[in-house]
Amino acid sequence: MDGEEQQPAHEADVEPVVPSEASEPVPRVLSGDPQNLSDVDAFNLLLEMKLKRRRQRPNLPRTVTQLVAEDGSRVYVVGTAHFSDDSKRDVVKTIREVQPDVVVVELCQYRVSMLKMDESTLLREAQELSLEKLQQAVRQNGLMSGLMQMLLLKVSAHITEQLGMAPGGEFREAFKEASKVPFCKFHLGDRPIPVTFKRAIAALSFWQKVRLAWGLCFLSDPISKDDVERCKQKDLLEQMMAEMVGEFPDLHRTIVSERDVYLTYMLRQAARRLELPRASDAEPRKCVPSVVVGVVGMGHVPGIEKNWSTDLNIQEIMTVPPPSISGRVSRLAVKAAFFGLLGYSLYWMGRRTASLVLSLPAAQYCLQRVTEAQHK
Repeated sequence: MDGEEQQPAHEADVEPVVPSEASEPVPRVLSGDPQNLSDVDAFNLLLEMKLKRRRQRPNLPRTVTQLVAEDGSRVYVVGTAHFSDDSKRDVVKTIREVQPDVVVVELCQYRVSMLKMDESTLLREAQELSLEKLQQAVRQNGLMSGLMQMLLLKVSAHITEQLGMAPGGEFREAFKEASKVPFCKFHLGDRPIPVTFKRAIAALSFWQKVRLAWGLCFLSDPISKDDVERCKQKDLLEQMMAEMVGEFPDLHRTIVSERDVYLTYMLRQAARRLELPRASDAEPRKCVPSVVVGVVGMGHVPGIEKNWSTDLNIQEIMTVPPPSISGRVSRLAVKAAFFGLLGYSLYWMGRRTASLVLSLPAAQYCLQRVTEAQHK
């Protein structure tokens, strides 16, 4: 709600975490009856198998940026284009090469359903924008934020229609591959979308909202797969971001820069040293650095690199500011326009229906009989 802080709930565990550095010694399990292995021995056996698969010098795609935490944990950030077959392959290759302990994706709990839908279902959902979806968006985010969300969904549907490809394929591939890695966790690393939309709407003036809505409503330029793949080049992406900053700097701050901070925070939370299991409490505790794979849009990679070594406070960017006077006025104007249009439509339909009814021969005969009766 307005003025309240939204607390993150971002983890969708696949299995317990695992240690990660292949250089760390791992106790070997002696050969014997597998049914007689203790839990710790079974864990160490699976861990040893995983570390053998993990490559010390992985052969990574050029879209991967490597970051190192203070404790030695490694983070491989895969920059993706959300409508791209190449991005899917980059994600699969990275996870198989590094065998991560945690996979973090640019999704929140409000969009997690796309992970379990197949391509055909997502393609159909993206292309069908119904009144029910609009009502759900308004109930979830409020009137202005809900309308803005539907306009952005229209943009996504336009790209989907142009390319014949559903968005988020790289996230679904990350989810599938993470489930194949022993003891790998799967985290949702993006800020909740209602918070993002409400902060974005609050940051824009009334006329900026009108201009943005107008541009989104009349988006119809054709988009090719080559256009999408070119977005994986940082120079082109930075040029697009610069154009966006010039026109809507506050929108860029809330939708891109603030989420850069949030994604960085979630990646750093995932990149923590992991404690190995102990056969008994008498054994000393032992922790090892972790390996994390982050799957985010290419536009967020420069911001994550920039924020990686800085102190981060996400409480401020999780707070939804109260509506301004201009916001209240714009909401009233939208409501008045909606009900005015609805009233005019009903009035026009009523007049049209009455004209059609009165033009019927039966109606004309009845009117004539009524007129004759009044003159008697």
